[in-house]
Amino acid sequence: MLESFSRRLLACSACLWVCLLAACGGTDDPGRENVDAMTREHAGDNGRPSAAGDTAPLTDVIGETLPYAEVDNHLVYGYFVFPIDMVEPLPAVIMIHEWWGLNDGLRAMADRLAGEGYIVLAVDLFQGQTAENPDGARRLMLEVLENQNFAEENIQQAYDFLLNTANAPSVASLGWCFGGGWSLNTALMFPDSLSAAVMYYGQVTSDEEQLQDLNVPILGIFAEQDRGIPVSSVEDFEGALQRLRKNFTIRIYPEVGHAFANPSGNSYNAAAAADAWQLTLDFLAQHLRSPAPST
Repeated sequence: MLESFSRRLLACSACLWVCLLAACGGTDDPGRENVDAMTREHAGDNGRPSAAGDTAPLTDVIGETLPYAEVDNHLVYGYFVFPIDMVEPLPAVIMIHEWWGLNDGLRAMADRLAGEGYIVLAVDLFQGQTAENPDGARRLMLEVLENQNFAEENIQQAYDFLLNTANAPSVASLGWCFGGGWSLNTALMFPDSLSAAVMYYGQVTSDEEQLQDLNVPILGIFAEQDRGIPVSSVEDFEGALQRLRKNFTIRIYPEVGHAFANPSGNSYNAAAAADAWQLTLDFLAQHLRSPAPST
């Protein structure tokens, strides 16, 4: 049974990445085209945290760096954080970084989400590396494209860690940019067991064969002026989900560009970022928290 699941997972992931990377348009190297698009969108940006993102968690949290996976005989470390007053296991979120990597800005977002009453595991798909400029981020993203098995096994073990070690009653995925595409990928890896997936301006697919078995509620947050993930691609994605009668919400924010929710970037828009964050919190609460018992 496990062997059968593994074969299905690898086949799904391989096919999905062809679809995700080809969604920008046909070329001889769609993966590189996607990386090129992100390089253009992030021109002049850097991965260093900004004071604009210094929002304290709603409640105090405890966070630590710990190993959650072992891939290719190497331990993988992530940032694990939960509310300080946690008594019973809470719903959990796999948080997937942008193309900058698992940096202090991403840890701050993990703290912020944990303060809302969640266990959060911020995973590392870049094997301990981070970037502070687009050239470095481009290199790291290409490394993942060249070794997708590492990322797939990484996320598989992150999911297992939250279920079996943290004893989370439910698990969702959440990611931005590069991580947004991987959040959708996670939903397709676990089409019947992931409780929800949130993707911020991540790569999409309109391939109905790939989306057919998806039973995970999806929240897609996109930007009207995003040239890397154009509105036309988002609308194709939305149309496919609608035809398949999937559970989804798509929000395209007007007059903002790619990475509008990242305080460290030139495209940061505080108002849109705040609205998208509240939308994210509402969506996660709806799908991760058990309804209150009737009286």
